Formats: sequence, structure tokens, C-alpha cells
Amino acid sequence: MHCKSIFDQALAEHRAILDRLPEGYPAIERLARLMRESIARGGKLLWMGNGGSAADSQHLASEIVGRFRRERRGLAAIALTTDSSVLTAVGNDFGFERVFARQVEALGQPGDVLIGISTSGNSANVAAALHAGRCMDLTTVGLLGSGGGRIAGLCDHALIVPSDDTARVQEAHILIGHILCELLEAIP
Repeated sequence: MHCKSIFDQALAEHRAILDRLPEGYPAIERLARLMRESIARGGKLLWMGNGGSAADSQHLASEIVGRFRRERRGLAAIALTTDSSVLTAVGNDFGFERVFARQVEALGQPGDVLIGISTSGNSANVAAALHAGRCMDLTTVGLLGSGGGRIAGLCDHALIVPSDDTARVQEAHILIGHILCELLEAIP
């Protein structure tokens, strides 16, 4: 395939997905309000995902703790993907499927918001953590692709990008995440 064709196809696919995102705005606004209310009550946002979704989790948690667009106090957000000692100890002792669930058990409190990012909607360790979060009375959220997969059923709120293409789903996830960050700063 010619380089220009790859470029044009990627842009066309990206635009097609972005053109559908306004359909999800009511759910995105509800989620931002729910996140803001959790933080206002002393709760926190727990983010997780694998690979590129792990990087997105870290990126979005840092925007929330630090700042996105405006100066404000830090808001409580943690990426469960960052502690290599915990990840490797839990992975070794309990299996990779438990690396996030174990952290949810240790760090989660009722009223916290647990956000799992999965392009396939089928990441076993994200699903296990969302299940643990539900059992502990956390609000469970999925940023998903591919129709939502099995994770959608574990989420109180599922934002599903209408694509099976991992790159396009990741691009939409980071846009949705940035919108959530901006709304968190705008909502009193």
C-alpha cells in the first residue's frame, strides 16, 4: 500500500469515529459529574489498562492530579499501572489476572470510581478488577472498544468507541479522557 493511501485511510477512519462521538456526550457529561462528586466526597479515581491503555491510564491520572488547562488544587487520581513492585509481586504470587484486582482490594473505598480502559473489552485483569470494585461498592466505568466485550457487563457506565481497530479506539479514548479532564475542571 502506498504511504499516502495509509495516511488517507487512517485519517478517514479517525474522522468517522470522531463524527460519532457527539452521540456519547450525555454519557461523558454524566461520568464527569459522577467523578467530580466522588472527589468532592473524598473519593478517588482509580485508572487501569494494559499496554497503550496503561499509558493512557497514567496520562489521564497525571492530568487530574496535576492540572489539565487551569490552575486548581490537585484532584485524587491513581493509575494502578505504575508500581512495578506491586505488579510483579502480585503477578508472580497470584497471577497477572489479579494485578489490578488486588490493588482495588487494597486501595479502593466505597464511592471511588474505578475506570478500566480496554480496546477489546475483554482484558481479563481489567475485568477481574471491575468485578472486585463492584463487590466493594465502587462505581465501575469502562472506556472500551469492539462493542464493549465482556467488560461492558461489569460497568455501571460503559463508553464504547464504535471500532474494532485498536489504534482508532485508543485515539478516541485519549480524546474522551481529555474531555473528561476538562469537564472535571469546569464542573463546580
